[in-house]
Amino acid sequence: MFRDGRYIDHGNIKDSNVDEIVKMMVGRSLDQMFPKEDAVISETILEVENLSRTGFFKDISFSLKRGEILGFFGLVGAGRTEIMRVLFGIDKRTKGTVSINGRKTLINSPGDAMKHGIALIPEDRQDQGVIQDMSLTHNISLPKLDDLFPLGILNRAREDDLTQKYGSLMEIKAADWGVNANTLSGGNQQKVVIAKWLATKPGILIMDEPTKGIDVATKAAVHSFVSSMAVKGLAVILVSSELPEVLGMSDRIIVMHEGHITATFNRDEADSEKIIRAATGHVSIKETV
Repeated sequence: MFRDGRYIDHGNIKDSNVDEIVKMMVGRSLDQMFPKEDAVISETILEVENLSRTGFFKDISFSLKRGEILGFFGLVGAGRTEIMRVLFGIDKRTKGTVSINGRKTLINSPGDAMKHGIALIPEDRQDQGVIQDMSLTHNISLPKLDDLFPLGILNRAREDDLTQKYGSLMEIKAADWGVNANTLSGGNQQKVVIAKWLATKPGILIMDEPTKGIDVATKAAVHSFVSSMAVKGLAVILVSSELPEVLGMSDRIIVMHEGHITATFNRDEADSEKIIRAATGHVSIKETV
């Protein structure tokens, strides 16, 4: 077994188990894959009321607080991703209101969302998250171009500093910041996407399937980082089809079925059976505020 280019250990498969193999691969045990830290959950930063988009979801209402990781779970077609696209201004709502810091807000484009401190890590990393034939520096700095072009001239020193700061923060492994994104592993590409949006200094970070298709070690690193950012006051929406991830990382879990919220669970009351029942439409538990 190798990790980070170094020999770790060896043995026979028949004498090993999943926990031991994961620990050798990641450097931590399986129960450390979801390193949820205790964060101070404070005031409400986002409130969504009766949000609808015809044909996709209807009458969605929920709140999000600073320091909170709010999980969204549901089967394919439940409408989770479609809600996030509306919140980020990619798609238009049919009705409903979105309030940020207590004020009703119109978000008609991703630019509007960014101005209000919202960032989205999209589900489709390769086509929507990174520009494959663009350098890591340009990928990471892309959402900050307005700040990097004073007087219409690119400030390359500021761009390099931005890349170094957030690329190093996410521990992106690359030969240098000038290589194209398509030369990196899937896990490191995902770190580039996260670094890019963290550079905008959002108050609300929406993560849609943030660990889909990446290796075990990178999953653990992403989980650890998200938890640490919540401790610093970032409000996180975690959309995932991986039940252990939602259970392991969320302070509250919203479950959806066919475009509707069917249940909301606090961390201490959620379990696999309850969530699966709600995700298949067999229970309806409304959130009480």
